[in-house]
Amino acid sequence: MTSSLEATLRERLTSADRALVGGWVCSGSPVMAEIMAGSGLDWILVDMEHAPNGLESVLAQLHAASAYDVTPVVRVPVGDAVTIKQVLDLGAQNLLVPMVSSPEQAREVVACTQYPPTGVRGVGSALARSGRWNRVPGYLAEAAEHVALFVQIETADGVERAEEIAAVEGVDGVFVGPSDLAASMGRIGQQTHPEVVDAVHRAFAGVRAAGKPVGVNAFDPQAARAYLEAGASWILVGADVALVARGAEKLAADFIPAEPRDEQNTQE
Repeated sequence: MTSSLEATLRERLTSADRALVGGWVCSGSPVMAEIMAGSGLDWILVDMEHAPNGLESVLAQLHAASAYDVTPVVRVPVGDAVTIKQVLDLGAQNLLVPMVSSPEQAREVVACTQYPPTGVRGVGSALARSGRWNRVPGYLAEAAEHVALFVQIETADGVERAEEIAAVEGVDGVFVGPSDLAASMGRIGQQTHPEVVDAVHRAFAGVRAAGKPVGVNAFDPQAARAYLEAGASWILVGADVALVARGAEKLAADFIPAEPRDEQNTQE
């Protein structure tokens, strides 16, 4: 019996004739993951860094997304060997590792995704969904072909070394995070500040100079379109929890009468 694996995000980016548009899944819910997966988006990001996700919930979301023509990416909370090994064994083929600010960090992360002798990934595919319990012929020898690794630049130091980071062998692309980047620049909460946008563009230039695809997170529609025009190959434009929050607020505003003003208080 044999089983095939899905195309990686690396392969989809290589063959795409336009930027790939994605949505964040931060709820930890497989139902929300399935809703996002079936929406028509190109890819979804299952987040373990800023969301209530553990191994079991990530697995459930990968199962939910598997029925749809969408590419799931899992963002691990940290680029350590144990976490990466466990998430890969779940069958995640596309990883995003946050807070990579140097080529040295990038090389360490690459090693975590590859089996010896080139890496340090623990061998357990016969027991795991990654190799479909030994149903994928030659998985151990060809595992690197089934895994796509992307690193996230989120600091001013990372921007300055973007080309070096992207050039590391085994890094398939770079994703820029304007929120943490803004914070590292002393502009917390100001993702669209001109200085922050300029830093994102400099990161874009460095990554492209290394010949790798570059992506970015941009929930503001105007910013998202501007980054697409600036050459982003893949982009996040919204999140499940934010969509629900704004939708629920609109329902409340549409159907609940505004509180009457207290004339006495307004005159004091």
